[in-house]
Amino acid sequence: MDQLDQECLSTMPKAILVRIKGRVQGVGFRPFVYQLAKKYGLKGTVQNNMDGVRLVLEGQEKTLCYMLDELENKSPRLSRMDSIESKELSYSNFQDFTIIPSERLGTSSLVIPVDASVCDECLKEMNDPTNFRFQYPFINCTQCGPRYTIIDELPYDRTFTVMREFEMCEKCRNEYNDPTNRRHHAQPIACPSCGPKVTLYSINGKKAATGSDAIHLAKEQLKAGKILAVKGIGGYHLACDATNQKAIEELRRRKTRPQKPLAIMVKNIELVKTSCEVNSLEEKALTSTEAPIVVLRQKQPHQLPTALAPGIKTLGVMLPYTPLHHLLFAESKLDYLVMTSANPSGMPMLYKDDEAFDYLGDIADYVLTGNRKIKHPIDDSVIQVINSEITFLRRARGYIPDPIYTKNSHHGVLAFGSQQKNTFAIGRHHEIFVGPHIGDMNHYNMLQHYNQELDHLLQWMGPFENPVIAIDKHPGYTVRELLDKFNPSKVVEVQHHHAHHVSCMVDNGVDECCFGIILDGTGYGEDGNVWGFEILYGDAVNYKRLAHLRYTPLPGGEKAIKEPWRIAVGMLIEHFGVEGKKVSEQLFPEKKYEIGIIHNMIGKNLNSPLAGSCGRLFDAVSAILGVCTTSSYDGEAAIKLSELMDATASLSNNGYGYQFNRVGELLEIDFARCLSGIVHDYVNGRNKKEIVHAFHETIVKACRDCIKIMSTQLPQANRKVVLSGGSFHNPFLVTQMKRILEIEGFRVYTHKQVPCNDGGLSLGQLKVASAQN
Repeated sequence: MDQLDQECLSTMPKAILVRIKGRVQGVGFRPFVYQLAKKYGLKGTVQNNMDGVRLVLEGQEKTLCYMLDELENKSPRLSRMDSIESKELSYSNFQDFTIIPSERLGTSSLVIPVDASVCDECLKEMNDPTNFRFQYPFINCTQCGPRYTIIDELPYDRTFTVMREFEMCEKCRNEYNDPTNRRHHAQPIACPSCGPKVTLYSINGKKAATGSDAIHLAKEQLKAGKILAVKGIGGYHLACDATNQKAIEELRRRKTRPQKPLAIMVKNIELVKTSCEVNSLEEKALTSTEAPIVVLRQKQPHQLPTALAPGIKTLGVMLPYTPLHHLLFAESKLDYLVMTSANPSGMPMLYKDDEAFDYLGDIADYVLTGNRKIKHPIDDSVIQVINSEITFLRRARGYIPDPIYTKNSHHGVLAFGSQQKNTFAIGRHHEIFVGPHIGDMNHYNMLQHYNQELDHLLQWMGPFENPVIAIDKHPGYTVRELLDKFNPSKVVEVQHHHAHHVSCMVDNGVDECCFGIILDGTGYGEDGNVWGFEILYGDAVNYKRLAHLRYTPLPGGEKAIKEPWRIAVGMLIEHFGVEGKKVSEQLFPEKKYEIGIIHNMIGKNLNSPLAGSCGRLFDAVSAILGVCTTSSYDGEAAIKLSELMDATASLSNNGYGYQFNRVGELLEIDFARCLSGIVHDYVNGRNKKEIVHAFHETIVKACRDCIKIMSTQLPQANRKVVLSGGSFHNPFLVTQMKRILEIEGFRVYTHKQVPCNDGGLSLGQLKVASAQN
């Protein structure tokens, strides 16, 4: 007799109440419970409520035990049970098992369902000429389709989604009401007779075709080199044939996006493998229900046009994740499509039909849309596999709004995030909800979008009266404008890099004080300078800055970020004075006049803020080596520099020199010798790849040595180290930093659930505010 039999010996009738919390609504959970109850001959009810799902079960104790075991171990693929509580009830002698109407009483503690890629069963039906949903671009079931993006209110019922506008036909209603059917209580259920329709318009608003004709014509136009705006689950993409160099170049010209990599959608996984290197974990991510963009290494020689990702060996690749995507590839000569966000630079995701026509008139030739509205726009998630682990570059569709679970309660605490790659965060009891990727907050429309999405999530999770709010210490961040609206009981200002440090701690369940190596592009420092190469020690309550990169000027301020040659000149002049000016003129002879002006600016301290940032150090080296002197997108110089080396290479003994200077209580990391060595090697013709490898190695070893020094000076310090900040998207840096510190006996943590860039900042901010409250 097995353990379950021993625990369930009684055959006496028994009644129990079971409360299940987690992702259990909108995932086919009630039909699953219904079928289990029927299988085991149990009576009672199952109901959605504002906590999750509630079951009343009556039957023999042994049978109840078997059902609960199967409930826990064989639940639907999209479900996730976070807690199951049961208690005995008085026996009511139910005559049957039924699904009863949802209850909307009380405050919600629901985990809101995420959007999921179309499942194999739906694809099979969509491709079956005998099925009444043949070639229907909005086919879905309880195991796939839109969720988060279509919800107005909770609980998740059709009445509270955008699908309430579509009255079900008899066939759909029969499936919806049949507890044995895959679409039982599938809230977005639809078919060609009663559901949303797809339409192709020319960009001037003239209807070109509807239904299957619209999809067929769209395929023809894509193959002819046209650019289409295509409405997906979370918003509009701009699409063109990714094998057509001219179409790609035209898209870049129209969108004013000369260099930034373009994501592509590939017909199937087999074709992905012909053009890119794909390991098992990357394949698993590509084919998952989340269906993110996965950053893959291109095979050599490149199979696809270089215009997709100029100067870069990787591609952002995704598979079709909606029925419409699959139909665009079906029975056509299209195998690869560019699928890039349609929003103009600095603007929120486009998701309303009128916006597509208003903003894309000079970009798209056609608009392929459907009349199923999007309530919550959301971008594609982007991941990268490093060290056999999935890391997020952008956490969005398919993962939002899943919570991050913590040991302590953070209820009623909000975090407003950063200025770039913004996300917000909401604390609800032991859960932290990091919101969708919003983007850079430099445009008023972004603040409106941010406000809208924050309001909606608070509506579902609140109410939170007089919350504690965490914000970045930078006095000019746009999100500060929303503070008064929330009437906070307390505002906690969190230093940018402390938030990064704590974000990685929360991501790994680390509570105690630890070291942090925080490498990124920018962050407002306690001394008013730009930080970004920080060695910290602390926890969520307190931190101490131990070391940082030597400050150098940014001539022209923000202008220097877009013109990395200015950063290089600033560093060379700061480190080497007049000799640095001469070297700059040798490296950038066409900028000789401007270099003279910059030399005077630095001497007079005019518009040359001081920065000690890893991102700016990468920019400078990229410019010195002639890799990228002018940047058209965030991180371009650093990304293209790193592309020159083998990310899988090991450390050698070819790094450059560096030194540590004691400045008050701080250790200053001085890379003057490193820069001198790089210039010397470049001028004397050393292979660029060797120079770049040596530069990367220098950063890794300098950080290692710094941590060793600090751990010696702080003998009681915890030998744990967290790595955070956007520079750790660099595979070599994160891999070798982790390895070299572990050799020295440190335990090293990297991000798992949120990005190491500013997209994960709100998580750390919230934890700091909660701990300090």
